[in-house]
Amino acid sequence: MRITRSMRVAAVTALGLALLTACGGAEETAHAGRPTPSPSSSAPLTGIPGVGEKYASRIPEGSRQVVAVYGRGVNSADATVVLYTKDGKYWERQRSWPAHNGKKGWTTDHRENDKRSPVGVFTLSDAGGVLADPGSRLPYHRSASFAAPRWWAERYWHDFDYVIAIDYNRVRGTSPNDPTRPEGQSKGGSIWLHMDHGSGTSACVSLSKPGMEHLLRTLDPAEKPVVVMGDKAHLAG
Repeated sequence: MRITRSMRVAAVTALGLALLTACGGAEETAHAGRPTPSPSSSAPLTGIPGVGEKYASRIPEGSRQVVAVYGRGVNSADATVVLYTKDGKYWERQRSWPAHNGKKGWTTDHRENDKRSPVGVFTLSDAGGVLADPGSRLPYHRSASFAAPRWWAERYWHDFDYVIAIDYNRVRGTSPNDPTRPEGQSKGGSIWLHMDHGSGTSACVSLSKPGMEHLLRTLDPAEKPVVVMGDKAHLAG
């Protein structure tokens, strides 16, 4: 059979598409069609992916850094943390990390010791930990008092080497371990971003040491950073 030029072009095209699919090129091709942006999209974003108007409207005007915590499900401890920054009117996805939240999932009415993380939008104002300041732009409070009790299992001992306070029921401008609870003890508190031990937390959000270091060195009070956190269903509502 005589191989024509058109047949050779078709064969090369088919091979190229197969290679694109194998190397993740199918996703890039989809982006070219401008689908609805997802949390993993690199296209220009006018809003935070997966966050509906209810919570998007709570992001303070002028905020240019958002840490989005996408919980897998309302009763799941598995999550993904994504850092977005704003350039002009567009949000850009910068980095992401696997994460964990409360052992029992999420709630819109957090209570002390319910083992669920609070759904909502909260400012990020203060940081600290056991380890020396890694170059944090947020005020950093180093203290041995952050150390996890040694009667805890060893895998928890480094949880608080680095922490970023989530401004839920706390006084901004103080150390993350300040026990003051403006809304009362029953509403819980000491909700932090901190280092991960591989499973769910009491109510905090945990991620890797490199992830914490990156956030500490990146989050800038001048950019009014906030965390938008919750399970995907609540955030989209």
